[in-house]
Amino acid sequence: MRVTLALTAAPDIQSSPTDIVLVLNRSGSMAGTPFANLKLGAKTFIDIIDEATDSSQDGSIGSGSRIGIVSFAENAVANTQLITSVDTLKAAVDGLAAGGATNHAAAFSEAMDLFDPASPNAKVIVMFTDGKTTAGPPPAPVAAAARASGIVIYCIGPVGSDGVDPNTLNEWATDPDASHVAVTPDAADLEELFADLAVNISKPGATQIVIDEEVNRDFAIISVSPPDKGSAVTVDAHKLQWKIDALGVTGNEGAALEFFVRHTGDTGGTKFVNLDIKYSDAEGNAVTFPNPSVRVDCRAVVNPEKCPTPVDVTVGGCQDSVLVDLGDAYLESLGRIVQLDVTVKNVCPGKRVALAMILTEVDQNGMEYQRGMKAFTLPAHSFPTCRDVLVRCVKFVLPEDLDVSGKSPRSLCGKRNLKVRVIAHNIDTDYRCCEAVVTL
Repeated sequence: MRVTLALTAAPDIQSSPTDIVLVLNRSGSMAGTPFANLKLGAKTFIDIIDEATDSSQDGSIGSGSRIGIVSFAENAVANTQLITSVDTLKAAVDGLAAGGATNHAAAFSEAMDLFDPASPNAKVIVMFTDGKTTAGPPPAPVAAAARASGIVIYCIGPVGSDGVDPNTLNEWATDPDASHVAVTPDAADLEELFADLAVNISKPGATQIVIDEEVNRDFAIISVSPPDKGSAVTVDAHKLQWKIDALGVTGNEGAALEFFVRHTGDTGGTKFVNLDIKYSDAEGNAVTFPNPSVRVDCRAVVNPEKCPTPVDVTVGGCQDSVLVDLGDAYLESLGRIVQLDVTVKNVCPGKRVALAMILTEVDQNGMEYQRGMKAFTLPAHSFPTCRDVLVRCVKFVLPEDLDVSGKSPRSLCGKRNLKVRVIAHNIDTDYRCCEAVVTL
């Protein structure tokens, strides 16, 4: 029986809309290449959020999320409100010019004012600045107030003419600093950081996924197909583990794993396949899997025919032959005879060999049914060297009423699928216990 495990995941920004305010430093310290890099990176960020919210760069921020632009020098202004138009956002970025002092406190305050306290959307501030405050009150208390209100703050520091202050950015940003603060020296690095930042904000659906599946004890796992995502291994006959590094990073994404089980129980009826299934990931997501059941119909019990009534025969004393009419004999059940030959290789002189043949029949689902076993003792030979020994005419009878190979009505014209296993080993060995005598 085939069992399928399936998962789907999407960035949280699709299922949990987010309002993002880009806070851009347009002071004189950013003039020149840093400001050009800032604009390029900000527009890259907008494109990535555009795609993350609806799986395509269609010019509109989707799934209920919005982006707003705030720029600042000695004062801060809202260049846009929280909107969804990518073209309007990029135009606002392109229209900025660098010059003047740097007032970070005003920038944080203006960004906080853009958020609607009544909105259920998550709230994020992404500030691009060199971290050098030259005007206004200390910004740290304002940033702390923003964090206390539930706003997540990211800081990116492109190198400006006055340098960058990473310690200050760490103080303003949400912890941990490693994922909320970045400093970059050139345009190429800045674009890459913007891309990483956008993915971090959109939050992949799940990372470091581990699924532990345990099937009911009436079933055994017989094979596991390679999943389309991650890797899967069997732990034992009843357990497997499926691991996926990440799922749903930039958009909706699915993954599936197929494995096959065989019913090994002694009884039929409706049975649940799963005994237990556990899910975990780095984000702490919870997943509920269905609990499928299957109807197991065990084959009917076959009662073999009774032994025929014996005919009594008496051989008299001093009588070297006897002629008896046993009457009529009737064919009790149709069946087939399987006659097997096997060559036992390299049988050495003076060694008896134990030989066994095990015959099974295989149904369409790969399950095997016992059809017989025969065991023999091959007598030792006295040839001077080891030689091959041919064993001929080992016969098994297969009644047709035990046919499980096909769907067609049981008949001698149906195909029977069989497996034969041969076991052979020496009965006599050269092993002797060593009796050691130690003389001191």
